[in-house]
Amino acid sequence: MSAYVAWKLLHVLSATILFGTGLGIAFFAWFGYRRAMAIGQIDGLRTVLRLTVIADTCFTAPAVVIQFVSGVALMKLAQWPLLGSWGATSLGLFVLVGLLWLPVVVIQIQMSREAARVESVAALSAGFHRRFAYWFVLGVPAFLIVVGIVYLMVVKPLPFS
Repeated sequence: MSAYVAWKLLHVLSATILFGTGLGIAFFAWFGYRRAMAIGQIDGLRTVLRLTVIADTCFTAPAVVIQFVSGVALMKLAQWPLLGSWGATSLGLFVLVGLLWLPVVVIQIQMSREAARVESVAALSAGFHRRFAYWFVLGVPAFLIVVGIVYLMVVKPLPFS
């Protein structure tokens, strides 16, 4: 297997992990929150939020690092300029997703800690519900930008220079 193919495999696998983990976390956290609010039980929400933090730590964070390193390696191997149209656009979107994702991680940790401390859904603070709204508002564009990055990765509609 050539170096290019090996890096490309790592790049595609890390993109798949980012996409799948992001969608999975969003799905389970959203429906866990909605269910907890509907039935008034904290246990499911507590579990979902704890696992969300673990998933981001075990899967998302390493995949972000691999995505960046493998992307730069692929561009160097293909002799594409890192700051050409395609590279600068991809890198800019990658940084933008990071700027949206990092606050989401902090919010997830805060929500998980609060859910672990309280005895019931009714005991969750107004700040908890506000943080959940921010989590959603930041997460939607971050996920849509990831879709855009995957589009750029597959279609390569911009010139490389």
